[in-house]
Amino acid sequence: MKAKTKKGIKYTLLSALVALVGTVTIAASNPDFALGRNIQILFNMFRELNLLYVDQIDPDEMLLDAADGMTSKLDPYTELIPEKEMADFEIMTTGKYGGMGAMIRQKDDYVMIAQPYKNSPADKAGLVVGDLLLEVNGESIKGYEVSKVSSMLKGTPGTTLHLKVRKLLTGQEEELTFKRERIVVSGIPYWSVIDDSIGYIVHKDFSEDCSNDIRNAVMSMKKAGIKGLIIDLRGNGGGILQEAVKILSMFVPKGTEVVSMRGRMKELDATFVTQSEPIDTQIPVAVLINSSSASAAEIVAGAFQDLDRGVLLGQRSFGKGLVQSTRPVGYNAYLKLTTAKYYTPSGRCIQAIDYSHRAEDGSVGTVPDSLIKEYATKAGRKVYDGGGVMPDIRMPDNYYSRFTNVLYGKGYIEDFANLYYKKHREGVDVDNFELSDADYNEFVRFMADKPVDFESETQQTLSQLRQKAERDKYLDRIEGELNAIEQKIRDDKQADLQAFKKEIKELIGDEIVMRYHYIQGVARHNSHLDPEILEAIKVLQDPARYHQIITSQDTQRK
Repeated sequence: MKAKTKKGIKYTLLSALVALVGTVTIAASNPDFALGRNIQILFNMFRELNLLYVDQIDPDEMLLDAADGMTSKLDPYTELIPEKEMADFEIMTTGKYGGMGAMIRQKDDYVMIAQPYKNSPADKAGLVVGDLLLEVNGESIKGYEVSKVSSMLKGTPGTTLHLKVRKLLTGQEEELTFKRERIVVSGIPYWSVIDDSIGYIVHKDFSEDCSNDIRNAVMSMKKAGIKGLIIDLRGNGGGILQEAVKILSMFVPKGTEVVSMRGRMKELDATFVTQSEPIDTQIPVAVLINSSSASAAEIVAGAFQDLDRGVLLGQRSFGKGLVQSTRPVGYNAYLKLTTAKYYTPSGRCIQAIDYSHRAEDGSVGTVPDSLIKEYATKAGRKVYDGGGVMPDIRMPDNYYSRFTNVLYGKGYIEDFANLYYKKHREGVDVDNFELSDADYNEFVRFMADKPVDFESETQQTLSQLRQKAERDKYLDRIEGELNAIEQKIRDDKQADLQAFKKEIKELIGDEIVMRYHYIQGVARHNSHLDPEILEAIKVLQDPARYHQIITSQDTQRK
């Protein structure tokens, strides 16, 4: 009995202690308390470092580092946008800025015109691809990076811009003076009727008012009597959600649900339905997607599929179904943060289940089968989540080798295209141009003294295998085989130039066409050759196959 009493007292004290600790824990875990405490710690840490650290600290840089650290474990899209970057952010979302209307790239100590926009101030002033910028408003830009020169070229529309350039075609230095204009980079760089009866629209981003451009294109092509439509969303990284809804409203009945978003704050949840009368709810539609089609592009593609309104062709899309909102945080800086996730009409979440482990290009990686859920389209076809949108017709991945990417990244392909442009002033046929074997051999000779330093993934893997074999004491047994493999895959520029000839020729051809016919010409040129466009045309011109896909064909699970 006495022991029982002691035991009872012991448990009573323990219970009291647990209750006390529980009270403290609850207070400490209260979100408001934790927020206030951590803000105070962060402020004190910032102050002490700024006052006492042994070396001078840049407070602005320290803030950016702190912001990066604060968001690093959240998702790839939540970030602080400081005042100095807001102009670029606005250009990305609206497609509008004040400037001369040209893309530029680094060329040794200077920057070079990489692409003038058709009818822009730069174009009208006679700037062409390959012209080298030497001075901007009397200031030498030697040694300046592209970002700094880009800022110097932008400004208020109507203000004067003075440039000194070295012209590609003559080699002479010239001074140009012209007015900046409000530059509008259309999200729809090209549209046309191809193969006599198929409308084709290249859609590169969901910037402000891009839906108006698509509406105008569709209306114009309908007057020309098109019998099918291809919407090319490959490489489209997304943009404004409302533009996606407006585009979908052109092809489905008014009042149709096309996307919803749900997040932690239930008052911010929303369902979006089409608000206007459609242009055409019956015309067959093919939507092209790839691993770079993201966000709003996936909303459009997913809605077309879930509503059985069109056929998707290509590769699984990127898998970005996170909704970002911008919130002011003072001093003209903004926080872009994820507040919800997108869901297609069937209920699928576009977002990749695990966005921390992706493929090399950033798109959806391997998703365990147990995590993939099944959904149904309007017609009852099976579709699946897990990240991105799976096309109805899966086409082989079309990517360039690492060797080809290195050539392009170093500017060799663009430099050779400039030489071709100088030699062939008569122009090229946008529909039928193809780089000849003789011209490609000239490129091979051009590359003879050019360094190409890179290591393929295969070589990297072989090096790792050699290191592991040596550590595990297997190297003596397999070194002969490893040496034989290494001999076959070693970096050999001449061999690689022949091995990847087809894709390198295609890239050079695109660059050459752009110099005569702008980016619109490249889109037109490729519309005659692209295997995915050609397959889309076949589907649209085969009513039985098209109907079978949108009414009864399930998508692949993974």
